[in-house]
Amino acid sequence: MGTGQINEGFRIKEEMISITSQEQIQHELYAGIPGDNNPESGVNENEKKGEWYVVHTYSGYENKIKVDLTKRVESMDMQNKIFQIIIPEEQEVEYKGGKKKITTKRVFPGYVIVNMIMDEDSWYVVHHTPGVTGFVGSGTKPIPLQDDEINKILTQMGLMGKKPRIINIDVGESIRVNSGPFENFEGVVKEVLMDRGKIRVNISMFGRETPVELDYEQINKI
Repeated sequence: MGTGQINEGFRIKEEMISITSQEQIQHELYAGIPGDNNPESGVNENEKKGEWYVVHTYSGYENKIKVDLTKRVESMDMQNKIFQIIIPEEQEVEYKGGKKKITTKRVFPGYVIVNMIMDEDSWYVVHHTPGVTGFVGSGTKPIPLQDDEINKILTQMGLMGKKPRIINIDVGESIRVNSGPFENFEGVVKEVLMDRGKIRVNISMFGRETPVELDYEQINKI
């Protein structure tokens, strides 16, 4: 199988699955370890020393493998060759009953991504971590992700480049809601809450003005 087919197959496998309750507990227990999927931490200079490789794992064991591999890196003194381990996840925003709900979704179930300098020693440490089934590559040769591929994944995860939406809107302007329970309703801005990225709007429903608080992402100016 060629590199293009492998990368295409990796991109196609964008099946979104929810983290089970047990996995959520594991995620909390493992928070704070090196390579944390923390959007606030971003990607530091050390994490840019190597290249990004896709590692195939048993589905549902991604968190455990991340922890075990992190421990192996430390115990085998490989911090100078293996820099970061991430699980491709993103936050999904839903609006139910007028309330905002944020859930964490796996972008590529059954995969972790490792930033590393590839050689015989680093390959051994990763490949022989329990639960790892191999690297994505051509035959037995691991192939690193291209810059545009890893940048897309990191941006999707909020680890780089992704900025909160900021719009230029004033009190008294008209808007149309583009998502949520009030989708396609129109209203007039009554208050702009810049520090929270929200606005308060009066929406006309059944002949009455109804006050609603919305995120910037939910509205378009008319």
